[in-house]
Parts: sequence; C-alpha cells; structure tokens
Amino acid sequence: MTKEELKPILEVLIFVSEEPIKLKHLYEILADEEPAEINLAVQELAQEFNSREGGLEMREIAGGWRISTRPQYHEYIRAYLKTKPSAKLSLASLETLAVIAYKQPVTIPEILEIRGVSSSSAIKTLLDRRLIVPKGRKECVGRPVMYGTSKEFLIQFGLKDLSELPSIEDFEELATT
Repeated sequence: MTKEELKPILEVLIFVSEEPIKLKHLYEILADEEPAEINLAVQELAQEFNSREGGLEMREIAGGWRISTRPQYHEYIRAYLKTKPSAKLSLASLETLAVIAYKQPVTIPEILEIRGVSSSSAIKTLLDRRLIVPKGRKECVGRPVMYGTSKEFLIQFGLKDLSELPSIEDFEELATT
C-alpha cells in the first residue's frame, strides 16, 4: 500500500480510538505494512493535519496518537458543554491531584503533611475517576499505599508525559505577577 493510501486509514483509526492509539497497535492492525512506513505515514499525517490550522489537531498524548480540539477554542467548547452535567473536581481533589502529580509516588500521610488537611475523600474521588492509581506500598512502618497519576490523567490533561507538567517556578512567577 502506498503512503497516500495508508494515511486515510491511519486517520480513521486514530479518530475512532477511544484512547490515544499506540504505534504498536497500529502495527498489529496493519500487519502487512512495514512499521517504518506506518511511522513515517503517521508523522506526515500529523504534519499535514496540524498545518491546516483547523479546529482539530493530531497530537501524541500518553504514548499514543489522538485527534483532539485545539486549546484556543476551549471557550466555544465550554459554552457548548455548559448544558451537560458537570464533571468538575473539587478544590480539595485538585490540590490532592497536584500533590500526587508532582510528588509521586506519594502516600496519604505525605499528602496530609503537604496539604495540612485530610485527603481521604479526595483520594477516593480521584481513584473513582481513574486519575490516580496505586503504585505499590512504601517500605516503612505500616506499609502505606503509594499513589501516582494514571494514563487517564495524561489523557484528561492532554499531556504526552509528566515532563509536560508546568514547573513549580512557572507557578511562582504567576503568583508574583
């Protein structure tokens, strides 16, 4: 199959995938094609897709490829979604999620030490929404569960990986302006 025949197939597979689709999965689906050709076609497709400067973009997120809306149109999307039920996180849940994202793996007592208040209900909410996952047990007295962010966290916040989180210095600059 030529690259020009391959690109629309890749586009529909990326579009219909509920989660960012990994190259490995594309290789399995398109087993008759060379992985290098698939990789090149995905890169060209992303470049063509994103050069159009439409309302959608094709990005590598959480180890896979996804078609999503461009950030500059979030106000229009927000206006549209106002009629839908809210899935917002409470301030306590957001604070707890931020501590986990930046300090992971982290235990509930460590979160309590940082936040100064109990985070048990926020932890439950974040686990229910699959934004955090248990990452094992800490080797200390009581062996508390350690938590870290999940793949769903990366997807929900549109991050390729944790290195895309804003730095603490960025927040300090915002606070002083």
